Amino acid sequence: MNNRATLSRQIIHTCLEMTRLGLNQGTAGNVSVRYQDGMLITPTGMPYERMTEEAIVYVDQQGKHEAGKLPSSEWQFHLAVYNARQDVNAVVHNHALNCTAVAILGKPIPPIHYMIAVGGSDHIPCVPYATFGSQTLANYVYDGIKTSKAILLAHHGLIAAEENLDKALWLAHEVDVLAAWYLKLLATGLDIPVLSSEEIQVVLEKFKSYGLRIEE
Repeated sequence: MNNRATLSRQIIHTCLEMTRLGLNQGTAGNVSVRYQDGMLITPTGMPYERMTEEAIVYVDQQGKHEAGKLPSSEWQFHLAVYNARQDVNAVVHNHALNCTAVAILGKPIPPIHYMIAVGGSDHIPCVPYATFGSQTLANYVYDGIKTSKAILLAHHGLIAAEENLDKALWLAHEVDVLAAWYLKLLATGLDIPVLSSEEIQVVLEKFKSYGLRIEE
């Protein structure tokens, strides 16, 4: 496992990349990685460009954070993701424009394109709304993330979880593209054709052997 300093630098890099890719605005969004008996997570309310390795906060499995630092207000749902899925080690949350627009509609993204399988399912779910930073929202995330590694949060944004930060950021970007396509299709007012569950299962199998190849 990478040491804390390396992981902290990777978290900061991911935050800056998220902004560069147009997936986030201001101090919205947060990023974490699994670490020891808990996680390392971005601090609350700090602009990404001012973030330092020392500002990254350790939160243990019980939700206790190290003294003198305040973790992101949404640390609870990050912990919920790690508890729900042992196959992921990184979580990216943002308010990406397209994903958030679909989330405001309260809609999952259906299988409009074979890339829907990036989340490991035949759709990108949308979990119910709850106040940010609440245990209720964490509970919704816990249930939703079991279905797909990417989920929408109603009236809020996107969560993407993967085995490392590079893959989690890639997943977040791919889902925002899917959301953009879906919004364009909704705007036509036409019935939207979708791929069958059987076809998505074929794609899911193919992704196991030649999906995203970002090494640790």
